[in-house]
Amino acid sequence: MKIVCIGDFHVPDRHEKIPSWISQKIKEETPDKIIGTGDFTSEKTLKTVEKWGELIAVQGNMDWVNLPEHAVLELDSIKIGVIHGKGIVPRGDLRQLRKHAKRMKARVLVHGHTHKLHVEEQDGILFINPGSATGSQGGGTTQEQPSFIIIELNGKQAKIRKITKNQETETIHEL
Repeated sequence: MKIVCIGDFHVPDRHEKIPSWISQKIKEETPDKIIGTGDFTSEKTLKTVEKWGELIAVQGNMDWVNLPEHAVLELDSIKIGVIHGKGIVPRGDLRQLRKHAKRMKARVLVHGHTHKLHVEEQDGILFINPGSATGSQGGGTTQEQPSFIIIELNGKQAKIRKITKNQETETIHEL
């Protein structure tokens, strides 16, 4: 099962559009699911992402479209929790994110809000942050490269691919 994780778009408020290389790469990958961590900031952006595949999306702090605050998916017997991360201070604090994951009984927690591409496994939970799809600055963070993540589930193994325009790195995690 192939899952694209992407978020923190901020289109059109901070960026004109999603970079074309991201749209092209995702279409080439033909994912089974798209997980959106919020901050689409427009219905047009949400509709664009829905065209890439089956979208499971959560509400970001800058979203004016009606989306749920969190989602829980069970894919290949792996529970995946999804939140934006608003209300977590400091942004991306793993201790607080862990509480959300445990509440959802999730082995994997996909989150956004920090605009920083990050994957870390801690205390039996795999934390995945796809960064910002546009490289948008946010909440005091510096401008980053546009990024997203692809998760490939194969039984109890997850191959995580962190993708930016000029680099792709891969890690394997046992779930």
